[in-house]
Amino acid sequence: MEKLLDFVLMVGLFGLLTSTVYTAMVLVAVARFARRGRAVRVGDFLPPVSLLKPLHGAEPGLEAYLASFFEQDYPAYELLFCARHADDAGLAVARRVAARYPKVTAQFLTSGEPTMPNAKILSLERMAQAARHDILIISDSDVRVQANYVREVVARFADPRVGAVTCLYRGVAAQGGLWSRIEAAAMSVEMSAGVLVADMLEGMKFTLGPTMAVRRSCLREIGGFLPMGDYCADDFLLGNRVAERGHSVVLSQHVIDHVVLHADFWPSMQHQARWMKSTRFSRPKGHFGTALTFSVPFGMLTAAAAFAWHGPHWIWLATGALVWSIGTRMLLAAAVSRSVVREKSLGQSVLLYPVRDLLAIFFWAASYGSRKILWRNETYLLEKGGRMRRADSKAAPEVKM
Repeated sequence: MEKLLDFVLMVGLFGLLTSTVYTAMVLVAVARFARRGRAVRVGDFLPPVSLLKPLHGAEPGLEAYLASFFEQDYPAYELLFCARHADDAGLAVARRVAARYPKVTAQFLTSGEPTMPNAKILSLERMAQAARHDILIISDSDVRVQANYVREVVARFADPRVGAVTCLYRGVAAQGGLWSRIEAAAMSVEMSAGVLVADMLEGMKFTLGPTMAVRRSCLREIGGFLPMGDYCADDFLLGNRVAERGHSVVLSQHVIDHVVLHADFWPSMQHQARWMKSTRFSRPKGHFGTALTFSVPFGMLTAAAAFAWHGPHWIWLATGALVWSIGTRMLLAAAVSRSVVREKSLGQSVLLYPVRDLLAIFFWAASYGSRKILWRNETYLLEKGGRMRRADSKAAPEVKM
């Protein structure tokens, strides 16, 4: 028994060490991001652009989110909306919003019934074909932006070496509720921290779904959107393929609002589990190492082992491990929330992130328990490289990209 407790204690202490190192890396990456932000200047590079918005139904708040794209401080842009069918409720909302902004060019398209697992890809391909301009900015339907969004994203394309641009995002729990707020903290802090460290260590090799901006010429090089139709993480693939062809992928300083659509416990858990599983299959090595970035689980493990081994005699170690693990998470959350995503509810983010850090280890472990994900009320199986197929279909041959 003592050997087992000794092993558990060593695992806990090692995890605290690795998570502390990770926290230090995040703090350096935050300072780097802030420093680069001061150096970025939005100049006179203002080419016309096409904004692509795939839609599927009308989630709460959609009208306000879409309106923010019609209110851009930018001289020439068009908006394209696409859903599976002409009677889609989201498309009806888009038409209603567009009627209030007659000076902004808007197109409304349909893609038909999906012929591939990732139905959004058909909408993106349809819009890309209809788009008039050479810079395409893709954003999800559940994001809200400021008036300088397009101007700041497009500014990075002034450098001809840049092939794609992406943005970090704040999680916004628009419907309230504890689970929604915890998921928002994961978006604001956990996701942003990981992206900042990845960018610092190896440069951006991927894009993030809430904003994917790409040159049309680069999109042609990778065969358009259709080759990504069998994959769950199309955002990761888009940036990864552009980077593989020698183009720069840039993380913009602009941060957008990403609205959490899941207010209740179970839908939120399913969404976060799908997020973890998608990462596991898209970036297996990086995902495996993610376990060493968590802090609170290792703090609890150290505390439990220390107390079980020597009881009150080692209460100082048990208490210190817990305080340290929670404190470093709060420090990380404060730095990212304040200096990167500019979180409006800073105190809430700092207090909830340690809870998210504890839950994350369970999501991480669960990602290895099954290949199944639930997406748009359909069950899919994930396969090597992040490909997916319907649970009731046979595996398809891999499409070369």
